[in-house]
Amino acid sequence: MLPVWSLPRLGVSVRNDPRDLRLVYGSRELHYAPESGWQTRGIRSSSPLDPPYSLNGSLYVPLDALQRLGVRVLNDTPATLNFAPPALVPTVTLPPSGQPSAAPALPSATPGLAGTTPLPAAPPVPPAGAPAPAQAGAGPSQTSSIPQDAAQLAQTQLPQTQLPQNQPPQTPLPQAQPPHPVANLNSLRISHTLHRNVEVQRVVMELTAPAAQTITRQKAGLSILLGAVSASAVSQTLQSGELLSVTPGLAGATVQLPTGGGVSEIFTLDNPARVVVDTTTLLSDTVPPPIDPDSLPPGVTYSNRGTLHLLSFDPVRYQARVVNAPSGKAADIATLVKSVGGVAGVNGGYFDTASFLPVDLIVKNGLMVAPSLERRATVGFTAAGDTLFGYPRPRYVLSGPFGSMIVNTVGAKVRRDLLCAFVGDGQTAVGTDGLTTLYLSLGGSMVQSALTGRVVPPAGTLAVTFDPARFPQLPRTAGQSLSTALAWHAADAPWDTVQDALSAGPLLVSGGRVAINPGREKFDTFAGIWRPTRQVAVGTLGGKPTLAYFEYGTPEAFAAALAAAGVRDAVRMDSGSSASVYTTSGFANLGGYLNTVWSQRVPNAIVFVPRTPTARGK
Repeated sequence: MLPVWSLPRLGVSVRNDPRDLRLVYGSRELHYAPESGWQTRGIRSSSPLDPPYSLNGSLYVPLDALQRLGVRVLNDTPATLNFAPPALVPTVTLPPSGQPSAAPALPSATPGLAGTTPLPAAPPVPPAGAPAPAQAGAGPSQTSSIPQDAAQLAQTQLPQTQLPQNQPPQTPLPQAQPPHPVANLNSLRISHTLHRNVEVQRVVMELTAPAAQTITRQKAGLSILLGAVSASAVSQTLQSGELLSVTPGLAGATVQLPTGGGVSEIFTLDNPARVVVDTTTLLSDTVPPPIDPDSLPPGVTYSNRGTLHLLSFDPVRYQARVVNAPSGKAADIATLVKSVGGVAGVNGGYFDTASFLPVDLIVKNGLMVAPSLERRATVGFTAAGDTLFGYPRPRYVLSGPFGSMIVNTVGAKVRRDLLCAFVGDGQTAVGTDGLTTLYLSLGGSMVQSALTGRVVPPAGTLAVTFDPARFPQLPRTAGQSLSTALAWHAADAPWDTVQDALSAGPLLVSGGRVAINPGREKFDTFAGIWRPTRQVAVGTLGGKPTLAYFEYGTPEAFAAALAAAGVRDAVRMDSGSSASVYTTSGFANLGGYLNTVWSQRVPNAIVFVPRTPTARGK
């Protein structure tokens, strides 16, 4: 139903009287009186027409009345009305009720008719079922054309009905005045893109001019009020099966957008004015979500060669660090990366699956927290951003008036016959009755504390435990002279400047060439550790430290792929069920993984952390 007061904007001459209603459009006329019902002239249809009714002081007529008069309705679905510009028709002056009105003389449609502004011809009405014209720039997206609202037609000067002079004044019916819109919602474009198990839905609302938006986040999705925007009512089923709707109102157009539990980002674009809503939804958690190559942090680059995936890091912006879970525990790679504010990371070296304790070298912040097997390939990182590869044999060395002594082992388990070191985590106890534990500082020259019995060293404190009867030359009280250093015993690289290091192996590439030598590193190539599986490595590409993920293959195939991609040096990390490369630059807040299969929890990782402005070169 449409208000009679709005019909002159469509070129219809009216007598707005509920007792004697007349609608004239060109040579066609509809006449309604309560006693006789609808009477027609120049209209062939004889099907019944619903009577008008009054609401809040305004008289309303059915849409069928306009269609029988020949008013062009481009979309005859009541939910999305779109009237063509009114055709150039003569203006008829209708006398008030009670005056003769039969067969009024109708002037011809002549350009330049007094009181009439010539309008361009309306576009032809497409036949029923014909597709709507394509929206420019819509591409493969779903498009819902939302035409200009009738309120915009009010801006066009159209002929108005004049009452004859010397007639009794009629009491006008109250007429609601629609708000003057600042813009019209021209179209909706909807697209869906699937990235592994992540769906990104984009909804583009194109406006004729910029408009304010009020966004309300609801449990089911978003409610977006486009302030002072006119629109036609729309209801559209999304790919998810949920219903998007546009509802015009006095305050503007309200868009109800269900998001299905996804995360939405809203922004605007210009030329033309658009409001864009991107909704990211994780469709399944059975596999890891992928990385988003378009949203990587500055200084991080991604490249792909078939089944080989590479993430490289600018050493000026990022520092590689070894990150551990608490002693004897494990965590997923994303947790380890986030624990130090990193942007990406890879699982570390081999470990005992029962105790989660590492089985080879780990150096963290200059302290050796796990001893070296002294035969496996190692990757090290200096504070200046250099990445080293080789076979170092680091040992703690204690020096004093007695000379020098090498610490035998590193770990929380102590033996009376050995000199044992442990880097405290604030939770794990060392020592026992009859043993002495010294708290030392790497590079220091004296004993900080000397304790007996079972003690818990503070986090980051180097503790050396021994039997005084077996090592009588060592000091037993605080303040005594004792120097502590970490000697690398390496001839293949300047390891003395390394701050973080981790051993795994094998060495895959050296100097740009395949360098696998399982015999040197004492790998059993018949064991499961050498089986074809998913593989990860840490290397250098173009002078940048790089994380590599190989979807499936043997260590030899992995090494060949790395060399072919231009990787100069690379050491394999623990692979198979542990293999995982994570980055925070996923879609929405999901994070992203190079691996397509979830990995098991691990005790340590190599993580790339943003540098502070003055960190490089220290």
